[in-house]
Amino acid sequence: MVKALSREDMARIVANDIPDGYYVNLGIGIPTLVSAKLPQGKPITLHSENGILGMGPAQPSETPDLDLINASKEPVALLAGSSICDHLVSFSMMRGGHIDLTVLGAFQVAQNGDLANWDTGEEGAIPAVGGAMDLVVGAKRVWVTMSHTARDGTPKIVPECTYPLTGKGVVDRIYTDLAMIDFTPDGLVVRGMVPSMTHEHLQSLTAVPLLKDSNCRVLI
Repeated sequence: MVKALSREDMARIVANDIPDGYYVNLGIGIPTLVSAKLPQGKPITLHSENGILGMGPAQPSETPDLDLINASKEPVALLAGSSICDHLVSFSMMRGGHIDLTVLGAFQVAQNGDLANWDTGEEGAIPAVGGAMDLVVGAKRVWVTMSHTARDGTPKIVPECTYPLTGKGVVDRIYTDLAMIDFTPDGLVVRGMVPSMTHEHLQSLTAVPLLKDSNCRVLI
């Protein structure tokens, strides 16, 4: 039986995969959890578009400073060497190519790397673009974390996004609760799958063709 990864497990896998020395922006949702899953001492600098460079997770043993929050409006801590700036400087970092990686959530990702993550277009939905459009064109790499299928079982990796786009051809990698998939010149390549998952089963849950890496890893 295939067991999907929890949100915390997905965040841990992403945290371990981030290369040392990277400046990283974390989006709303599952990406926010990555901060608390970074291995102790891993040389990563976290950026938040509301103006923090060098943040860490809030410590449960300390009273949170409600004036010190990330872009998800959650309390965070300042690490040694961190700095605070205004939005102009923060967005200049994002737009100027100074962020090595951004990790974002998504409603849909298309086979050509198009990303839709800010509005479902449904009646009553609240659009929440934030700084995502700036990040996807300014960051050197874009990783997406999301469930592999929607709540109704329909694929979220699709031939073409039906929701409003955040960016065109911007996604480099997807981490879902079932697999890790890279965008390559040859197409979408599965680099990892959860235990007991087969390529055939994963393909049945995906609306576009998937290739399988010969060294496909087990995600646990």
